[in-house]
Amino acid sequence: MLELRLASATDREWIYRLRHEVYAHELGQHVPNKTEQLTDPLDEANVYIVAAHGTQPIGFISVTPPWAGRYSIDKYFGREEHPVLDQDGLFEIRVLTVDARWRGSAAAGVLMYAALRWVIAHGGRDVIALGRAEILGMYLAAGLTATGKTVRSGAVTFELLVGEVAGLAERTLRQYGRVLRALEPGLRWRLEVPFLPGADACEHGGASIGALGRRFDTLPSHGDVVPADVLDAWFPPAPGVVDVLNDHQDWLARTSPPAAAEGLIEEIATGRDLSVEAVAVGSGSSDLIFRAFRGWLGPSARVLLVDPTYGEYAHVVERVIGCRADRFTVRREEGWRMDLDRFQDVLRTRYDLVVIVNPNNPTGVHVDADDLRRVLAEAPGETRFWIDEAYVEYAGAGQSLESYAVAADNTVVCKSLSKMYALSGLRAAYLAGPRQIAAELRRWTPPWGVSLPAQIAAVHALRDPGYYTGRWAQTRMLRADLAAALTSIGEDLHVHESVANSVLLTLPRRGPSAASLVRTCRRHGVFLRDLSPMSPAFEGRTVRIAVREATANARIAATLGEALHDLRAAP
Repeated sequence: MLELRLASATDREWIYRLRHEVYAHELGQHVPNKTEQLTDPLDEANVYIVAAHGTQPIGFISVTPPWAGRYSIDKYFGREEHPVLDQDGLFEIRVLTVDARWRGSAAAGVLMYAALRWVIAHGGRDVIALGRAEILGMYLAAGLTATGKTVRSGAVTFELLVGEVAGLAERTLRQYGRVLRALEPGLRWRLEVPFLPGADACEHGGASIGALGRRFDTLPSHGDVVPADVLDAWFPPAPGVVDVLNDHQDWLARTSPPAAAEGLIEEIATGRDLSVEAVAVGSGSSDLIFRAFRGWLGPSARVLLVDPTYGEYAHVVERVIGCRADRFTVRREEGWRMDLDRFQDVLRTRYDLVVIVNPNNPTGVHVDADDLRRVLAEAPGETRFWIDEAYVEYAGAGQSLESYAVAADNTVVCKSLSKMYALSGLRAAYLAGPRQIAAELRRWTPPWGVSLPAQIAAVHALRDPGYYTGRWAQTRMLRADLAAALTSIGEDLHVHESVANSVLLTLPRRGPSAASLVRTCRRHGVFLRDLSPMSPAFEGRTVRIAVREATANARIAATLGEALHDLRAAP
């Protein structure tokens, strides 16, 4: 049976010996040495994936992630000559090597596939590689593109290859999906990423709902699970919401709602001091995103996203519509803050759409409303801005840009009622913006798009601002207590307290991975969100933890501490 795994210390010793055998003796790229081992300056940063037959390794492939800060290709190509080398989130796949006795087997292809899956699991969007000329066809068949740039090393000629990860993944599954599914039963797959991807959709963080059974067969056990992987409210809806749903539940279930949700729109307009004509509603913010973006954008559109940010936007732009988005990168070492001066410089390039989530998700960093208004006012008038304010009430009063959007001609604000008003299961959201844009969205809305329970619950929630203001204040206190409890687990952990209802926990570089921590905590009913697939900025070692009630938060901290202890003690 073929096994795929991350290299252990023992595997690395074997890797260094095989590299010496192949690249010093066989290919003449290096001078043979007395140790009969060939190491590399990037070995500390490189990720090695090993293919083994039984317990015996037979091949390996290396991935150099962007957080290494450099690539082996830097030895041959200048970054000023090849701008692709300066892209954020670029991964290098290198030194695919198979023992001579196993060449011609499935090992090389499976190793290439494993490297791609690992890159995807860590948020990669682009890859580079140096492919040996004599086996260039294998790289091209995998979907990599030859650049025509070659280098000579020893007796071997290499060509610089590039690839866009989403396209590589799509091509691989289209061409080799049947083969991969046939191989799967005979593989021992030990990487922290599924062998085959899930459904062709944005991977949201709600794995905790799966603990209740695919068809909700174990629904009564929801109290045994801590769903800290989703940013649903920890508190119940306002008492008036609960009462109206309980009192009329049989009628609500069997009755068709108002087709255009006029009453909900009026309630939103009254409560937010907006014109009715400036509001459009949807069944959650994702409904509005899909409808608006598919109406506004085509494959040739130019879009700017913050990186990292809510994954639905990249999914809709790149995988549903098919246009490539540019990224404005924010960094951990800068507290995940947006440098607004740098952002304004980027905005000098004309974009069809710019998306800003404020406060950002998952980082929880907020840009003050006055500062953001200044940036929008000075931006090119032909650029449309989409401001997602799903969590803006956590930032305090006066931080919404709804009124600004209605008066402007190029800005819309998307507001989910799900998270802030404890209505995630009912799905309700609205868009506020120029009248012509709101009218456009209403035309694209099917009748009965928002359910009757959701319309009624949202109306009653909006009528009780005092209840929710109190709950948001409690959330801030619970968040601070959770951050303190997590910080006390160990000095080597970095805890970032967001403005919203979450904290980020970053593990040390040479410690357990975020995926292993999440997997271990799930065994104890505590669900956290591994942020690795969202962006390479998280380096595979950051989890997001949603704020829950005090008892659940204590359970999160205790479980997480025990999981880290067990992972560090494991061989």
